[in-house]
Amino acid sequence: MSKVLASTSFRRWKQKVLRAVEVVKRERAARVEAEAEVASLRTQLEAQIALSQEQMSAVNKGARDGPQSRRGMLKQMDDLI
Repeated sequence: MSKVLASTSFRRWKQKVLRAVEVVKRERAARVEAEAEVASLRTQLEAQIALSQEQMSAVNKGARDGPQSRRGMLKQMDDLI
């Protein structure tokens, strides 16, 4: 009977180990997928940051150039009068 008990015990242990291995495999796959998603999101974020910086530069340039443009237009109007 002890051989039967040992055999049953071994099969149970083997099943637990196999289940644990499957859990580890699933967790590793999920981690790889999550890391890929993080990399993709970082790339998107960097692109958005670059676009925002370009837009801010354009706004700042417009704010700097605006008064000069208005002065130039006013001078042209004065010259016409």
